[in-house]
Amino acid sequence: MAEAQAQATTENPKPEVPKPDEPTTPIQELWATAKSHSHPEIWGVTLADPATHVPSQIVLQKYLNANDGDVIKARDQLTKTLDWRAKLQPLELIKKSYNKAKFEGLGYVTKYVSSDEKSTQDDPESREIFTWNIYGGVKSIEETFGKLDEFIDWRVALMELAVQELSLPTATKPVTADFDPYKIFQVHDYKSISFLRQSPSVKAASTETIRVFATAYPELLKEKFFVNVPVIMGFMYGIMKMFVAPKTIKKFHPMSNGGNLAKEFADTKVPGLGEKLPTEYGGKGADLKAQGKEPLIE
Repeated sequence: MAEAQAQATTENPKPEVPKPDEPTTPIQELWATAKSHSHPEIWGVTLADPATHVPSQIVLQKYLNANDGDVIKARDQLTKTLDWRAKLQPLELIKKSYNKAKFEGLGYVTKYVSSDEKSTQDDPESREIFTWNIYGGVKSIEETFGKLDEFIDWRVALMELAVQELSLPTATKPVTADFDPYKIFQVHDYKSISFLRQSPSVKAASTETIRVFATAYPELLKEKFFVNVPVIMGFMYGIMKMFVAPKTIKKFHPMSNGGNLAKEFADTKVPGLGEKLPTEYGGKGADLKAQGKEPLIE
């Protein structure tokens, strides 16, 4: 009898009980990874235990969502993001001034709310954030795109300005695999664009921007609209498919006429969102210079 019990115990060992300090859920595994890293911050959120800190839960859940719940892939992407933020210090890039001749008027952030600003804390769906990249406004290819590091710094500063508008450090509504209101619309305007796909500077800047954003800003894109797109810009989609997940590519919408953009926003909790956009995009609002903010220039 004793031998039989011993054999049964050997064949069916009791599952090990996790120690109190061991992660027991995917999001706790990501927290353990973040906790062991020297850089403590992502998107303005100083990471803490997601079990009690909603902003951290939002950030870490986005990494799980971006990788379809695959913890190993999410952990790898999280580590790469923390490494990158430790090196580049994106929050400091917001404070930096950029060359007026190279970058003025090329990027804006706009925010639209349903009623008052206070209500957006309780209901993040009652606001919409846009980033606008006005590539048709580039005056000199080499001036704007020639120094790759400088262009990436400016582009990251624009993205961080938009992320600030999401108010993640004070967010109170957790996200799930199916619910995430903390996302941003992106508009890329190619009206009057004068450069072609053959430009190595443009191609290098595009490739690096897509690579960085795919790694360091997962699940922040709601929809991306490419407006006033010339046929020759098709090469951009080839670059994107190299770095961007297929489910993200589905959020991309090329439009030949930017004046139709306002019609795309009927399904939102911000009433009359389309009308709030600038007139050149089919709305009734002021131009981007008047209603948007851009990285500091001098």
